[in-house]
Amino acid sequence: MPVAFVCRTRSSMPPQELFDLSRNIDAHVGSMTQSREKAIGGVTTGLISEGETVTWQAWHLGVRFRMTSRITRMEAPSSFSDEQVKGPFKYLRHTHEFRPDGSGTLMVDTVEFAAPFGPLGRLVEKLILARYLQNLIEKRNAFLVAPTPPALDSRQ
Repeated sequence: MPVAFVCRTRSSMPPQELFDLSRNIDAHVGSMTQSREKAIGGVTTGLISEGETVTWQAWHLGVRFRMTSRITRMEAPSSFSDEQVKGPFKYLRHTHEFRPDGSGTLMVDTVEFAAPFGPLGRLVEKLILARYLQNLIEKRNAFLVAPTPPALDSRQ
């Protein structure tokens, strides 16, 4: 049974702008400098689209990870979903929604995941991974909605 959490972030950006920024590989890399995340395969720069994959390499919890994700669904500019096709999780799905909210956008991220290793994995999900992943998404979102994200020159 997967673990799930939801993050809600408000932005003054219009939905289309935030939708595109959220699927921008360069913006993602800029938001994850602390974990030295980089795109090493598939789409490695610019905008990723439905059916395309990206392979990430990063350091999390002191361990180097590689994970390949595919954009499995896209309804511009309201939502898209990405899912792990290869990597450390038994299962991982991240749904991104962009809802008009006054003069801006409410971005809603729903993350569902399951760790491998049976009962031990379920314990790690609850004790460590859920909060760790939620913090990563919150930091990423804060970066995206900042007036001018640092280290990102190519907003499109």
